[in-house]
Amino acid sequence: MPSEPDGNSDNLVEPEVKRATAFIDGQNLFYSAKKAFGYHFPNYDPRALAEAVCSCNGWKLQDVRFYTGVPNVEDDAPKNAFWTAKLLHMQRIGVRVFKRALRYRNKTVRLPDGSSHTVLVGQEKGVDVRIALDTIQAAYQKDADVLVIFSQDQDLSEAADEVRKIAKSQGRWLKIACAFPVSPTSENRRGINKTDWFGIDRTTYDACIDTRDYRPKPV
Repeated sequence: MPSEPDGNSDNLVEPEVKRATAFIDGQNLFYSAKKAFGYHFPNYDPRALAEAVCSCNGWKLQDVRFYTGVPNVEDDAPKNAFWTAKLLHMQRIGVRVFKRALRYRNKTVRLPDGSSHTVLVGQEKGVDVRIALDTIQAAYQKDADVLVIFSQDQDLSEAADEVRKIAKSQGRWLKIACAFPVSPTSENRRGINKTDWFGIDRTTYDACIDTRDYRPKPV
Protein backbone atom coordinates (compact mmCIF):
# COMPACT_ATOMS: atom_id res chain seq x y z
CA MET A 1 0.00 0.00 0.00
CA PRO A 2 1.37 3.49 -0.80
CA SER A 3 2.67 5.56 2.06
CA GLU A 4 4.18 8.92 2.75
CA PRO A 5 7.76 9.20 4.05
CA ASP A 6 8.11 8.91 7.80
CA GLY A 7 10.72 11.65 8.03
CA ASN A 8 13.53 9.52 9.42
CA SER A 9 16.99 10.61 8.36
CA ASP A 10 19.21 8.12 6.53
CA ASN A 11 22.00 9.07 8.94
CA LEU A 12 20.12 7.92 12.04
CA VAL A 13 20.75 4.52 13.57
CA GLU A 14 17.76 2.23 13.22
CA PRO A 15 17.22 0.30 16.48
CA GLU A 16 17.55 -3.46 16.25
CA VAL A 17 14.50 -3.96 18.48
CA LYS A 18 11.77 -1.49 17.61
CA ARG A 19 9.44 -0.86 20.55
CA ALA A 20 5.90 -0.11 19.39
CA THR A 21 2.92 1.61 21.00
CA ALA A 22 -0.54 1.28 19.43
CA PHE A 23 -3.15 4.05 19.61
CA ILE A 24 -6.55 2.69 18.56
CA ASP A 25 -9.46 4.95 17.63
CA GLY A 26 -12.26 2.49 18.35
CA GLN A 27 -15.04 4.18 16.37
CA ASN A 28 -12.86 4.96 13.36
CA LEU A 29 -11.61 1.37 13.30
CA PHE A 30 -15.17 0.05 13.48
CA TYR A 31 -16.46 2.15 10.59
CA SER A 32 -13.45 1.23 8.45
CA ALA A 33 -14.08 -2.48 9.16
CA LYS A 34 -17.78 -2.02 8.41
CA LYS A 35 -17.10 -0.48 5.00
CA ALA A 36 -14.28 -2.90 4.15
CA PHE A 37 -15.72 -6.18 5.45
CA GLY A 38 -19.40 -5.55 6.18
CA TYR A 39 -19.29 -6.07 9.96
CA HIS A 40 -22.04 -4.27 11.88
CA PHE A 41 -20.63 -4.03 15.38
CA PRO A 42 -17.12 -3.59 16.86
CA ASN A 43 -16.08 -7.26 16.83
CA TYR A 44 -12.32 -6.70 16.89
CA ASP A 45 -9.88 -7.68 19.64
CA PRO A 46 -7.72 -4.54 19.88
CA ARG A 47 -4.71 -6.23 21.48
CA ALA A 48 -4.73 -9.12 19.00
CA LEU A 49 -5.03 -6.70 16.09
CA ALA A 50 -2.18 -4.55 17.37
CA GLU A 51 -0.05 -7.67 17.87
CA ALA A 52 -0.79 -8.83 14.31
CA VAL A 53 0.15 -5.51 12.71
CA CYS A 54 3.34 -5.19 14.76
CA SER A 55 4.33 -8.80 14.09
CA CYS A 56 3.93 -8.31 10.33
CA ASN A 57 6.34 -5.39 10.48
CA GLY A 58 8.86 -6.82 12.94
CA TRP A 59 7.95 -4.42 15.74
CA LYS A 60 7.77 -5.37 19.41
CA LEU A 61 4.41 -4.29 20.83
CA GLN A 62 4.76 -2.94 24.34
CA ASP A 63 1.67 -0.80 24.92
CA VAL A 64 -1.91 -0.66 23.60
CA ARG A 65 -4.12 2.37 24.14
CA PHE A 66 -7.78 2.36 23.15
CA TYR A 67 -10.01 5.41 22.66
CA THR A 68 -13.77 5.53 22.08
CA GLY A 69 -17.00 7.36 22.69
CA VAL A 70 -19.62 5.59 24.83
CA PRO A 71 -23.32 6.58 24.87
CA ASN A 72 -25.02 7.30 28.15
CA VAL A 73 -27.50 4.74 29.48
CA GLU A 74 -30.34 7.19 28.91
CA ASP A 75 -29.44 7.57 25.21
CA ASP A 76 -28.68 3.95 24.31
CA ALA A 77 -28.73 1.39 27.12
CA PRO A 78 -27.72 -1.68 25.01
CA LYS A 79 -24.68 0.05 23.48
CA ASN A 80 -23.70 1.45 26.87
CA ALA A 81 -23.79 -2.06 28.34
CA PHE A 82 -21.83 -3.47 25.38
CA TRP A 83 -19.04 -0.93 25.65
CA THR A 84 -18.92 -1.03 29.44
CA ALA A 85 -18.34 -4.80 29.35
CA LYS A 86 -15.91 -4.71 26.41
CA LEU A 87 -13.80 -1.90 27.90
CA LEU A 88 -13.68 -3.70 31.24
CA HIS A 89 -12.28 -6.79 29.53
CA MET A 90 -9.70 -4.66 27.71
CA GLN A 91 -8.49 -3.22 30.98
CA ARG A 92 -8.20 -6.71 32.45
CA ILE A 93 -5.79 -7.74 29.69
CA GLY A 94 -3.65 -4.63 30.02
CA VAL A 95 -5.12 -2.29 27.41
CA ARG A 96 -5.16 1.34 28.51
CA VAL A 97 -8.66 2.74 27.91
CA PHE A 98 -9.72 6.32 27.29
CA LYS A 99 -13.44 7.00 26.87
CA ARG A 100 -15.63 10.01 26.22
CA ALA A 101 -19.40 10.45 26.35
CA LEU A 102 -21.06 9.97 22.98
CA ARG A 103 -23.49 12.82 22.39
CA TYR A 104 -26.51 12.45 20.10
CA ARG A 105 -28.05 15.02 17.78
CA ASN A 106 -30.54 15.05 14.92
CA LYS A 107 -29.06 15.05 11.41
CA THR A 108 -31.06 15.50 8.22
CA VAL A 109 -29.88 13.46 5.24
CA ARG A 110 -31.07 13.59 1.64
CA LEU A 111 -32.12 10.27 0.07
CA PRO A 112 -31.52 9.26 -3.58
CA ASP A 113 -35.18 9.89 -4.43
CA GLY A 114 -34.82 13.52 -3.38
CA SER A 115 -36.66 13.21 -0.07
CA SER A 116 -35.05 14.00 3.27
CA HIS A 117 -34.93 11.98 6.45
CA THR A 118 -33.90 12.96 9.97
CA VAL A 119 -31.84 10.47 11.96
CA LEU A 120 -30.24 10.51 15.38
CA VAL A 121 -26.45 10.26 15.17
CA GLY A 122 -23.79 10.05 17.86
CA GLN A 123 -20.76 12.32 17.98
CA GLU A 124 -17.70 11.88 20.14
CA LYS A 125 -15.73 14.90 21.26
CA GLY A 126 -12.11 14.91 22.36
CA VAL A 127 -11.00 11.45 21.17
CA ASP A 128 -8.83 12.68 18.29
CA VAL A 129 -7.36 15.39 20.50
CA ARG A 130 -6.48 12.84 23.19
CA ILE A 131 -4.83 10.54 20.63
CA ALA A 132 -2.83 13.46 19.23
CA LEU A 133 -1.65 14.54 22.67
CA ASP A 134 -0.72 11.01 23.74
CA THR A 135 1.14 10.36 20.49
CA ILE A 136 3.17 13.55 20.83
CA GLN A 137 3.89 12.83 24.50
CA ALA A 138 5.09 9.29 23.69
CA ALA A 139 7.45 10.70 21.06
CA TYR A 140 8.76 13.44 23.34
CA GLN A 141 9.35 11.06 26.25
CA LYS A 142 11.00 8.45 23.97
CA ASP A 143 8.51 5.80 25.10
CA ALA A 144 8.62 3.95 21.77
CA ASP A 145 10.42 3.71 18.44
CA VAL A 146 7.24 3.10 16.43
CA LEU A 147 3.90 4.83 17.02
CA VAL A 148 1.01 3.05 15.28
CA ILE A 149 -2.31 4.88 15.01
CA PHE A 150 -5.31 2.70 14.09
CA SER A 151 -7.30 5.38 12.31
CA GLN A 152 -7.74 7.21 9.00
CA ASP A 153 -8.64 10.51 10.65
CA GLN A 154 -6.77 13.23 8.75
CA ASP A 155 -7.12 15.53 11.75
CA LEU A 156 -4.21 13.53 13.17
CA SER A 157 -1.83 14.54 10.36
CA GLU A 158 -0.72 17.59 12.35
CA ALA A 159 0.23 15.34 15.26
CA ALA A 160 2.19 13.15 12.84
CA ASP A 161 4.05 16.20 11.59
CA GLU A 162 4.85 17.21 15.19
CA VAL A 163 6.17 13.71 15.95
CA ARG A 164 8.53 13.95 13.00
CA LYS A 165 9.81 17.31 14.25
CA ILE A 166 10.37 15.85 17.72
CA ALA A 167 12.35 12.93 16.27
CA LYS A 168 14.51 15.32 14.29
CA SER A 169 15.17 17.52 17.31
CA GLN A 170 16.11 14.46 19.38
CA GLY A 171 18.31 13.08 16.62
CA ARG A 172 16.80 9.63 16.84
CA TRP A 173 15.08 7.08 14.60
CA LEU A 174 11.31 7.21 15.04
CA LYS A 175 8.51 5.95 12.84
CA ILE A 176 4.87 6.97 12.90
CA ALA A 177 2.45 4.71 11.03
CA CYS A 178 -1.28 4.21 10.69
CA ALA A 179 -3.17 0.95 10.22
CA PHE A 180 -6.72 0.46 8.95
CA PRO A 181 -8.95 -2.21 7.37
CA VAL A 182 -8.98 -2.19 3.59
CA SER A 183 -10.63 -4.24 0.84
CA PRO A 184 -11.71 -3.80 -2.77
CA THR A 185 -15.01 -2.36 -1.46
CA SER A 186 -13.35 0.29 0.74
CA GLU A 187 -14.31 3.81 -0.27
CA ASN A 188 -11.36 5.36 1.54
CA ARG A 189 -7.98 3.73 0.97
CA ARG A 190 -5.88 6.60 2.29
CA GLY A 191 -4.04 6.56 5.59
CA ILE A 192 -3.19 9.60 7.68
CA ASN A 193 -0.98 12.05 5.82
CA LYS A 194 2.69 12.14 6.90
CA THR A 195 2.58 8.57 8.24
CA ASP A 196 3.44 5.16 6.81
CA TRP A 197 0.27 3.27 5.85
CA PHE A 198 -0.49 -0.36 6.67
CA GLY A 199 -3.63 -1.89 5.19
CA ILE A 200 -5.27 -4.62 7.26
CA ASP A 201 -6.71 -7.29 4.96
CA ARG A 202 -9.68 -9.48 5.82
CA THR A 203 -7.58 -12.54 6.67
CA THR A 204 -5.59 -10.58 9.24
CA TYR A 205 -8.69 -8.88 10.65
CA ASP A 206 -10.71 -12.09 10.92
CA ALA A 207 -7.87 -13.77 12.83
CA CYS A 208 -8.26 -11.00 15.44
CA ILE A 209 -12.02 -11.11 15.99
CA ASP A 210 -13.14 -11.07 19.62
CA THR A 211 -15.56 -13.99 20.03
CA ARG A 212 -16.86 -12.83 23.42
CA ASP A 213 -20.48 -11.66 23.50
CA TYR A 214 -20.68 -8.35 25.38
CA ARG A 215 -24.30 -7.68 24.55
CA PRO A 216 -26.64 -7.46 27.56
CA LYS A 217 -28.55 -10.64 28.29
CA PRO A 218 -32.37 -10.46 27.98
CA VAL A 219 -34.25 -10.46 31.27
